[in-house]
Amino acid sequence: MADKIAKMQQDIFNPFTPEFGKVPAYFAGREQVLSDILSTFEEQTMNLCALFVGPRGCGKTALLTYLGNEASRLGWVVANVSAITGMLEDIVQRTEESASHLIAVSSEKRLTGVNIAGVGGATWDTKSNMGANWRTRMNSLLDRLGEVDIGLLITVDEVDVSLDEMSHLVLTYQHFVRENRKVALVMAGLPFHISSLLSGKNTSFLRRAQQFELGPLAPYAVEEAFRLTVEEGGRLINEEALGEAVEAIDGFPFMLQLLGYRAWRMHPDDAFLSVDDVRAGAQRAQRELEDRIFDVTYAELSRADRAFLAAMAQDEKTSRRIDLMERLGKPSGHISTYKKRLVQSGVIGETLDGDFYFALPGFKEYVERRQG
Repeated sequence: MADKIAKMQQDIFNPFTPEFGKVPAYFAGREQVLSDILSTFEEQTMNLCALFVGPRGCGKTALLTYLGNEASRLGWVVANVSAITGMLEDIVQRTEESASHLIAVSSEKRLTGVNIAGVGGATWDTKSNMGANWRTRMNSLLDRLGEVDIGLLITVDEVDVSLDEMSHLVLTYQHFVRENRKVALVMAGLPFHISSLLSGKNTSFLRRAQQFELGPLAPYAVEEAFRLTVEEGGRLINEEALGEAVEAIDGFPFMLQLLGYRAWRMHPDDAFLSVDDVRAGAQRAQRELEDRIFDVTYAELSRADRAFLAAMAQDEKTSRRIDLMERLGKPSGHISTYKKRLVQSGVIGETLDGDFYFALPGFKEYVERRQG
């Protein structure tokens, strides 16, 4: 009996994943996003261009990781990169690496005769083209993949419009589309960076891309994902504890994973995740959220940005333009300018009535403490 209990305890693992980019056990509230994009890979559609837009901690990187895994499972070659110097070369190398099971090791690269997802083999006879430009090198790779009707997915995380290689990638991707090449491009970034990318003269092509704004999660989606994740780890949670968790998470995907992880570790051998576990986990998670998300976000804000947020923090929920003008002693144009900056930073949002609210759960209280 003791051996059976010990085995059960070994089988209980912490199913919450607060690491950036880690695929969670359950995606809360992103079903439609995933369905829209995955249908492209399942239907073997020629082209897909999509953008994930949202603040830090909303799950952009985890979605990219998941889509890359699913595309690979469905027979696509996948190149996952970040928007840093050397990105274009990284795309070439990640593509070659992802397709390495198709290429025999020799002085010349040849496709093996192994069937991939039911596709017949073909022979690739290529010579080194390292002296060619990036588009030519990619065309060579895409030609080989095209012979066996295998598509390429490129994912780019942390979009940075100041990187010259971003424009190069987007401009070249237009040629891939015009040439009917089977290439998908999915990118993710903060609202400010995506907005700047879309407004660029050389990247206006992206305005026709699918855009998915990853805002706060609905309470029902948080409740379902949290409960299912707890059960995935072999434990249970009652309604009271679950309600406390949903309230503390307040729709923030990263907080869902962080709170769950910390609450789970309070008494990992208990069959139930208790209210006390959730409360203690929420306190620890809030401190970590501030260290890992809020401090970085706040440090990027200007003095005027911070003054704007401090004026907003005086309101319980939403802030009216006229009240902010009075508190700041500034005209309407000033409010419009800093509203736009903060919306593009993912810090605040705007209602249909033109009022403003804090887009990051818990950030209002954080601003109040920083100002105090």
